[in-house]
Amino acid sequence: MVNGTQQPAPANASADRPLQDPSGPIGEFHAGSSVYAWSPETQGILFSSISYGILLTLIPSGYLAGIFGAKHMLGAGLLASSLLSLCTPLAADLGVSLVMVIRVAQGMAQGMAWTGQFTIWAKWAPPLERSKLTSIAGSGAALGSSLILCVGGLISQALGWPFIFYIFGGLGCVCCLLWFTVIYDDPMGHPCISLREQEHIVSSLAQQPTSPRRSVPLKAMARCLPLWAIFSGFFSHFWLCTVIVTYLPTYVSSVLHVSIRESGVLSALPFVAASTCTVLGGQLADFLLSRDLLGLLTVRKLFSALGLLLPSLCAVALPFVASSYMTTVVLLILIPGTSNLCDSGFIINTLDIAPRYASFLMGISRGFGLLAGIISSTATGFLISQDSASGWRHVFFLAAAVNLFGLVFYLTFGRAELQDWAKERTLTRL
Repeated sequence: MVNGTQQPAPANASADRPLQDPSGPIGEFHAGSSVYAWSPETQGILFSSISYGILLTLIPSGYLAGIFGAKHMLGAGLLASSLLSLCTPLAADLGVSLVMVIRVAQGMAQGMAWTGQFTIWAKWAPPLERSKLTSIAGSGAALGSSLILCVGGLISQALGWPFIFYIFGGLGCVCCLLWFTVIYDDPMGHPCISLREQEHIVSSLAQQPTSPRRSVPLKAMARCLPLWAIFSGFFSHFWLCTVIVTYLPTYVSSVLHVSIRESGVLSALPFVAASTCTVLGGQLADFLLSRDLLGLLTVRKLFSALGLLLPSLCAVALPFVASSYMTTVVLLILIPGTSNLCDSGFIINTLDIAPRYASFLMGISRGFGLLAGIISSTATGFLISQDSASGWRHVFFLAAAVNLFGLVFYLTFGRAELQDWAKERTLTRL
């Protein structure tokens, strides 16, 4: 969408005027597609604008999903986000401000879809299968990212970049039909589940209080250090992940100097690794728990440490190996791959300490993560606009420092036992 060879426009020039790039590589973009002179700062704001929308709906949607069920809330969010994707190309032609509005609205829809899923897992996932099931489901996000990055460049060349939004927006609408058809809020209401499986799930969760409560112990939550440890983990994890997700194609094209076709395929590889590590991490975590090799708290802290420390080391090393194509590619693959080991750590820790409020707390946790995403994506756009070489170095060093802070805080205060304020017998008020 963006003209990478265009010189910065004068101060009084329009930043959202579509223009064709006569100096760009031949065949790089589809001839019928508009190209926009959006500065790195503008791109940073566009990248982060979706996070503003998600922040608006994370907490209320998590609370409401815990009361009314997650099926309809998640489905409505997916449908709205897909329809807004279909509208994005038209919005881009009308101006960058409208694109920001579209992305904020899309973020609000995605916020509805993000948090309610933990209400479903609180009723469907037995404790010894929790890491496995949530990690398999979570791997879908990385698979989706790898798919669109892999084929996005090809679609852009063959049909034009607007068809990326048209195709995947349409697929999202199809997924909505499948969601409303096959998903149920709990095993008791599912018409196709076997009696044996239903009894297994219900009996394994018999000692876990999961009934919805309209009152939330906000004061007790605010004083709970294990909960703040989870929040700090989310903040640190999302800081680096947001940089990778939003700026990886930019980094690949600007530092490795590859074409848009190669950039798309290369940018997809880290997300394939992320999806693989997410599933393998969940399998390993539940294996350690089911064989009593490690306790629950040890498993949560181990995978949190691996998911925050390993990608930090890779990120710090990136600026020093920029001259080596293969080494850079390997590190770019390892960063999101190892980072997703957190899915078996603090990511699902709210299901351990407060399953009754899992969706509400996930909304708050994601809120902290998205706050980090807003700051990191905007800061990254600013840093690389000053000087590309030193800017990327500062971006990765800063991300590693944030990860280290979150890791130390979680290792110090993280817990895995059910908290007193989350127990069934606890009487609370707003």
